[in-house]
Amino acid sequence: MNSTQRPETTVDKDWKKVVGVKEGLEQYYQIEQTTDLYSLNTGKVLAKIGINNKTDIKTKSPVSYIVIDRTMHLNEKGIQYLCNWLKKLIIVTSNKMHPAYKLKDMFNNLIVIYYKADIDFIDLFTILKHEHGVDSLTIQSGGTLNSIFIRSGLVDHLKIVVAPIIVGGKDTPTLIDGMSLLKEDELASLKALKLKKSKVLNDSYIMLEYDVIQETQIV
Repeated sequence: MNSTQRPETTVDKDWKKVVGVKEGLEQYYQIEQTTDLYSLNTGKVLAKIGINNKTDIKTKSPVSYIVIDRTMHLNEKGIQYLCNWLKKLIIVTSNKMHPAYKLKDMFNNLIVIYYKADIDFIDLFTILKHEHGVDSLTIQSGGTLNSIFIRSGLVDHLKIVVAPIIVGGKDTPTLIDGMSLLKEDELASLKALKLKKSKVLNDSYIMLEYDVIQETQIV
């Protein structure tokens, strides 16, 4: 890494230092834990929060993780930790050298789903439903994958926690990243939302719950 490059900032690490924000941050993590029995995340996010270095063995969780890890952010230690902690770990990758392959014989709750090229998420969700019994899951990935899932019609409900802080910055990750819409005929990719519930949380945080309207009408 270039020595002049600024160190990466993260919500998990840096917002705990900001007065007016850090006081209510713990309730977000509590909400985050109220997931479906299947939770989808990315290897990048899990590595960023330190899964690869964890040694404390938690009580066995009833939750299973589906982890998108195309470029091997998880290492063997992180995968072993997740297998010992979770009911089931499903790794989705396009890399035959992924360390999960070395551990498949060690853990009967470890499954690897391989895609030769780009991951086809509509196909993946079909496999998860019909081969692994996943009828619903909580998505906790970053903005790029969120964009793919929503535009592909794979998200039915949104739960958004709004923190009392303005961040900004053109390179700052957002709730929905991905490719920008540039043409009028791309408006069909937009998804309108119907507000189902709003709740004022502690310390000026707000939680909003929406249903996603899958059929976009352009007039």
